[in-house]
Amino acid sequence: MSLKGIVMKRVLAVTFALAAGLSLQSASAQDAAKVKTTLETVKARGMLSCGVSQGLPGFSSPDDKGNWTGIDVDVCRAIAAAVFNDPSKVKFVPLSAKDRFIALQSSEIDVLSRNTTWTTSRDTSLGANFTGVTYYDGQGFLVRKSLKVNSALELNGASVCVQTGTTTEQNLADYFKSNKMKYEVIAFSTADETVKAYESGRCDVFTSDVSQLYAERLKLANPADHVVLPEVISKEPLGPMVRHGDDQWFDIVKWTLFAMINAEELGITQKNVDEMAKSDKPELKRVFGTDGNIGEQLGLTKDWVSRIVKAVGNYGESFDRNVGAGSKLGIARGLNKLWNKGGIQYAPPIR
Repeated sequence: MSLKGIVMKRVLAVTFALAAGLSLQSASAQDAAKVKTTLETVKARGMLSCGVSQGLPGFSSPDDKGNWTGIDVDVCRAIAAAVFNDPSKVKFVPLSAKDRFIALQSSEIDVLSRNTTWTTSRDTSLGANFTGVTYYDGQGFLVRKSLKVNSALELNGASVCVQTGTTTEQNLADYFKSNKMKYEVIAFSTADETVKAYESGRCDVFTSDVSQLYAERLKLANPADHVVLPEVISKEPLGPMVRHGDDQWFDIVKWTLFAMINAEELGITQKNVDEMAKSDKPELKRVFGTDGNIGEQLGLTKDWVSRIVKAVGNYGESFDRNVGAGSKLGIARGLNKLWNKGGIQYAPPIR
């Protein structure tokens, strides 16, 4: 073959390769365009799918009629209110600690709002992101008063009931090792199994997040016979999670919680939300959507904050109703007070 023929053959080969590459890129772009966002999927379904606990009073638990309540439940209802203007458009999916991440990864749920601790490994290795902190918690110990123990430092040689699939076991090991104490772990796959084992006397101590200890103590036959020890041995910031790869949905879930926190700081409540929406204050006009288009930037409506507060109240109202002074748990706000009230609960401004 002549030199001219060889050159022409190579030119044609490159041309065909480029054409094939462009065709593949075009097909890939078309396929990507067909993939629905989470918001589109939720809207098409007409329902938010929310992963919750299998029954933790104050956080997520059903009553005898199947109606779910709790601070984690309120987050999901707030998202539904923001998207649908209807907090009832939520399907609650009860999940064990072991199964919760799989359910999120597999798209069985759209958001996980299930007293889940935000850690480095979970934020980087599960294909999911935390969107904020619903409740600042810490791990503690529940014991029988008859054990006559006043401090966790007196638990050397104790048998301890824990739930698998949580950060509890590692925290427990770290605490006992650092204090040169011995212990025996008795592990169970669900919270109910763990509590029942503790109540039946299979272990001396039940360890979990302090909020969970208060909640589970209510289920015991004689709650007054048990006490939560004063030591808090870890940081447990609990918050919602969403899958990687959908920044719009990440923003919606994140700013739903932030809207509840900001509403409390601004004095917006379920009772006064309509009146506050008439305010001429620039900050409130932005919050209520009478100035600017923040709601549309999120993929929601102008009145997204009003929808949220009307549905579940502000953060303080949700806290008090579910776990605080207005609930059976009666847990003090503590760290969960607003940043300007002595706590660390804080949300970026809506502007």
